[in-house]
Amino acid sequence: MRLILLGPPGAGKGTQAKLLMDRFNIPQVSTGDMLRAAVKAGSPLGEEAKRYMDRGALVPDQVIIDLVRERLQQPDCADGYILDGFPRTLAQAEALEKTLEALHASLDHVLSLEVPAEDLVLRIAGRRTCKSCGAMHHVRFSPSRVEGRCDACGGTTYQRDDDREETVRRRLSVYAEQTAPLISFYQAWGLLRRVQGTGEIAEIFQRIVAALGA
Repeated sequence: MRLILLGPPGAGKGTQAKLLMDRFNIPQVSTGDMLRAAVKAGSPLGEEAKRYMDRGALVPDQVIIDLVRERLQQPDCADGYILDGFPRTLAQAEALEKTLEALHASLDHVLSLEVPAEDLVLRIAGRRTCKSCGAMHHVRFSPSRVEGRCDACGGTTYQRDDDREETVRRRLSVYAEQTAPLISFYQAWGLLRRVQGTGEIAEIFQRIVAALGA
């Protein structure tokens, strides 16, 4: 099964992707992970991506597309995969279509995890990260036993800059602008499956399975 997993920051894509991996025995293909792996390996694409990343610039679409094409030809993708974080734009979606045609493959479903913006702000802005061990807490859903201290190691917890409310709202705005064309694109192809992303993790996963007809 070949899937694209769409969803705004904080929608729970990572959690649901892991459940889908276990259910269908297919890998999660994350552009972020691929970029880091390519840079670490020192591959030609990795070196090219690193030049942009080192100066804080966005990695161009073509570099991302080439990385995805390279990844989808690996043996573990033969029976399917979950694309997470790609495509992000209409241009990337169109390039993906051409890539799949060249590989004589096609998408089965595009899942869109949908969560109200205010719920997302609450989820993300409430996160607190341990400076020492990186453990995550949440001021509402999983508060530490001692405020400002990590339950795991006792280190100091803090709010990351990209978890601040104003930053979260900006990220959600950018996501909405980028993704609206993708929603229309895949809806026109009959591939889009909208799934409500609120509630318990298991409950959301059951909705996803039902939407996939699996």
